[in-house]
Amino acid sequence: MNLKFFSKFVLGFSILATLSLYPHTSTAEKKPLGSKDHPLQMMFVPSGDSQMILKEGNSIASQLSKITGLHFSTGVATSYAAVVEAMGAGKVDIGWLATFSYVMAKQKYDVDLLLIVSRFGSPFYRGQIVVGSKSGIKSLKDLKGKRFAFVDPASTSGHIYPKTLFLSEGHNPDKFFSKTVFAGSHNAVILSVLKGEVDAGATYDDARAAIAKSFPDIFKKTRVIAYTEDIPNDTVSVRKDLSPELKAKVKNGLLKLAKTEQGSRVLKKLYGISGLMDLDAFFDPVRKAGRLLNLEFMNTP
Repeated sequence: MNLKFFSKFVLGFSILATLSLYPHTSTAEKKPLGSKDHPLQMMFVPSGDSQMILKEGNSIASQLSKITGLHFSTGVATSYAAVVEAMGAGKVDIGWLATFSYVMAKQKYDVDLLLIVSRFGSPFYRGQIVVGSKSGIKSLKDLKGKRFAFVDPASTSGHIYPKTLFLSEGHNPDKFFSKTVFAGSHNAVILSVLKGEVDAGATYDDARAAIAKSFPDIFKKTRVIAYTEDIPNDTVSVRKDLSPELKAKVKNGLLKLAKTEQGSRVLKKLYGISGLMDLDAFFDPVRKAGRLLNLEFMNTP
């Protein structure tokens, strides 16, 4: 990964745009955090359709408010890294962080892990490499000189793990393709492959289901040629200095929400979540992937 680009990406427009969503007024500062006039700021990563994520995020905030008595304000970040930086700046209290975003946030700002996402009863998932069905591409080696789409620099299944997959097969992902792009979301990667804008792309398994309603022939027109190793699921995390009382209220509230019929339905729509679990050691393989790719922030104390 181009570290200069990544640094600019983190500190540039996307961060400023995200931080500007949460101005702190003098009035708000005088009110207790979690009150109506000073709500807890909760932010989501833009892994799919941002409008849909915001809608379901608002629903979660509403349900969580009823359970805990706390008030929440929600938003969808402009990038994965923007959530991390907003938490580090104290502008976001609760982040629904993708896997590598959590590792980055833990490394840089020592955020606290509240819960890990469960899908189909498992705290793990995989990344996949998808191509057009008629492309003639059958294996990773066939992608040499092709156009390839990743999701986001901080996406685990849409960038980090796929890159390590290519490395494990003896292909340098920085030189292997004729062109690489960051599409911004898993949906966008799938659509780019479907439309022929790129020859292949990396997403979570199976991101195609998220757009199948609008593109019912997606499974016929695309196919998967490879999978990554298992990846720890994404998380719900909080900034380090959030009070223990608020952390406990939010955590317990989310666990209760996930067990309700309405809450379960919203979590499924949000990120395909089937449950929430407690954990942190599952992220050691992701840290290993970061060191393997020699990502700059992984080497900081």
